[in-house]
Amino acid sequence: KELAWGIANSNKPFLWIIRPDLVAGDSAPLPPDFITETRDRGMLASWCPQEQVLKHPAVGGFVTHCGWNSTSESICGGVPLICMPFRSEQPTNCCYSCSEWGIGMEIDGNVKRDKVEKLVRELMDGEKGKKMKKKAMEWKKLAEEAIMPGGSSYNNFNKLLSDVLLSKK
Repeated sequence: KELAWGIANSNKPFLWIIRPDLVAGDSAPLPPDFITETRDRGMLASWCPQEQVLKHPAVGGFVTHCGWNSTSESICGGVPLICMPFRSEQPTNCCYSCSEWGIGMEIDGNVKRDKVEKLVRELMDGEKGKKMKKKAMEWKKLAEEAIMPGGSSYNNFNKLLSDVLLSKK
């Protein structure tokens, strides 16, 4: 509820994907007032093609748990992050996003609406958000270069295929 009201109070348009398998009961426990307050600028769904959405130029930021797929898809889309890590690799990805790559800001474990609102506004309109967007676009360019012929990912994938095929002989 604190996350919801922080997003609502930011007055920014949003798409919020709430997977049914991640919430208890039949639906997300969002207050009815939240739905009323945001109906003209928010969209709630249970699924989306995340990679496609993150590549859309209308996306200004991504609130994420920082799983590796979400993090890499954000990088490939040039989208800065608001990070809410929980477990596994997520804290590490958050740390790199915020401290090393310059594309993220973290919401600590004590989620409060005023903090969420402040981070969303900073991401979308603030100087730090503009710097993060610039860095995210730089990382996007590097990711694109890595998958092109001669790029590091392209070469490493071909080496993997070659090694697997050679090991089968």
